[in-house]
Amino acid sequence: MSDQLTAAQRGKIRRLSQPRELDPDEEGGELNIVPFLDIIVNILIFVLATVAVTFTSSIETTPPSGKSSGVRSQIQSEALNLTVFIVNDGFSLKASGGNIAPGCSGPGPGIAIPMSSGKYDYAALTACATKLKEKFEDEDQAYITANPGTEYQILINVIDALRRTATGVPLFENVNFKVPR
Repeated sequence: MSDQLTAAQRGKIRRLSQPRELDPDEEGGELNIVPFLDIIVNILIFVLATVAVTFTSSIETTPPSGKSSGVRSQIQSEALNLTVFIVNDGFSLKASGGNIAPGCSGPGPGIAIPMSSGKYDYAALTACATKLKEKFEDEDQAYITANPGTEYQILINVIDALRRTATGVPLFENVNFKVPR
């Protein structure tokens, strides 16, 4: 009797010996990457939404140069060599002949163009540059020097005020930065 199996035993052996079909969730050979991709896409959208957009602009200028002697020094002494100092109280202008007096009336000490109502007066700077340009028609170069912490937009406005008049007449086309001593 021990050689004979019952029908129930044979059925159980047959069921256990058959290859078993796995559930799709229990497949051992494949990874389900959909949840991983969901997380990556959410992070990517968050990063793109929070990145600050910055715009970069450039100003073409030449670096300050050292003093030279000889013929070039003599030519420069006849030039205007206009330098605009951006200070907390307004604009101080200096030329080869010395400081420019308030109101651009001639040589003298003080702030040439004081602030108006707590703001820099760019129209007065253009008017003063126009006066100086009339005396030095061949001059096309001016320099800017600013206090540390001067806002970038103020520098741009000064450059614009020195380059052209309100009507578009060119004044000082080459505006460069100068390092104070």
